[in-house]
Formats: sequence, structure tokens, C-alpha cells
Amino acid sequence: MTAPGSTGPHVSSPDSRPLVGVLALQGDVREHLAALEVSGARAVTVRRAAELDAVDGLVIPGGESTTMSHLLTVLDLFEPLAARLAAGLPAYGSCAGMIMLASTILDTRPDAKHLDALDITVRRNAFGRQVESFETDLDIAGITDGPDAAPMRAVFIRAPWVESVSPHVQVLARVPDGPAQGRIVAVRQGAVLATSFHPEVTGDRRVHAYFVDMVREVSGGNRGVGNIDT
Repeated sequence: MTAPGSTGPHVSSPDSRPLVGVLALQGDVREHLAALEVSGARAVTVRRAAELDAVDGLVIPGGESTTMSHLLTVLDLFEPLAARLAAGLPAYGSCAGMIMLASTILDTRPDAKHLDALDITVRRNAFGRQVESFETDLDIAGITDGPDAAPMRAVFIRAPWVESVSPHVQVLARVPDGPAQGRIVAVRQGAVLATSFHPEVTGDRRVHAYFVDMVREVSGGNRGVGNIDT
């Protein structure tokens, strides 16, 4: 399933791999870059509007969502990013990235901004403080299923969870047990994917490979220019 509309200006490139950016404001930027490269993308950092214009898809890493929204505004990236998402840019958000992509955020500051790319309600820091970080095995629809598949080890660090979703959102994973049993921790809506957890820290590249395939679905034969300064 893909979102309609243009994903931004592109020109032909001899490299058929999609160009996927990682928003390089906070979080595990290098880890996401490495995971994307292994998964078949050309991966670049994004800090400027021209760099955003060049990519076929974007990863928004973890970090602190209110700080991230402030930095996007200071760098004049917030409105360009919101516009590209509205036009169908494939995006993947992990942890704080999920919060940034949501339409409604609970337990956040009143001046925090979000990108309205997922029709979900997210509760910030829902699992508790940093010391309450944890790991669990998850079954993720479309990623860990199949005859040779296995659950994914998921790492949650001051993570959000999804309180509710609209009918347009596909729930991909829920916490299997414990006090948070049943809480939604992975979703997809069209070309936008989000997880509460951090797959970049485990060495399991299946979420990144799934997202790169999503980018290929949307971008088709058009690829990013690949000439931006990183």
C-alpha cells in the first residue's frame, strides 16, 4: 500500500538503489545509515532542505521529540518536511520518530510540534523512565512472519506506545506480555512506518529492509540525485 502524490523533485541516476535519508539531528544516526546500506539503499544524512529534496525516503531516529521539533523549526526544515510527507514521501520513525509522525501526542509540552503523517494517538514516554528500558521478542506483521521467520528482539528506551489508531492505520505489532501487554508498538499507514522500539541497535535489519522495500514501491524508477554534500 502506498500513498498517492508526488514525493518531490528527482532526476535519473545510474545507481538503482533508492536514496534514503536519516534526519541527523539526534539519535542513532550512524546505526540507521549502516542498517539502510545493508538493506539495499544509498543512505545519507539530512540536515538541510536541499538534502531533504533529494531523498526518496526518510528515517526519523529516536531522541527527544520536543527538542527535535524545535530543531526542525530552527533549521527551517519543519514545513518542508511536513509538505513532503503530505505529498507521499515514505518515512520511518523509531521511538521519538514515531511521536514526531503522529497526529496526536499525549504527555508532551504544549509548544511541541508534530508532523501529522500517521493518524494515531501516541503517549510519550509511556513505558517509563530510562531505567525502565526493556527488551522483548515481537511478532511484526509483514516482517517476522513466514515459514522461515522468527520473532524480532525489540529494545525499548523511554519509548512511546500507541493509544489508538484510525481505521486507515495497520497495526503491525503489540507487546506480547507483561504489564504493557497488548499495547501497540508498530504501525503503518500508506508509505509511513513507525515503531516504538529501536531496531538499529540489535543488528536485526528486517525493519530497515521492509522500509527500503516500501521506498522502492513508491519511488519506482525515479531515484534521488545522490549528489548532496554529507
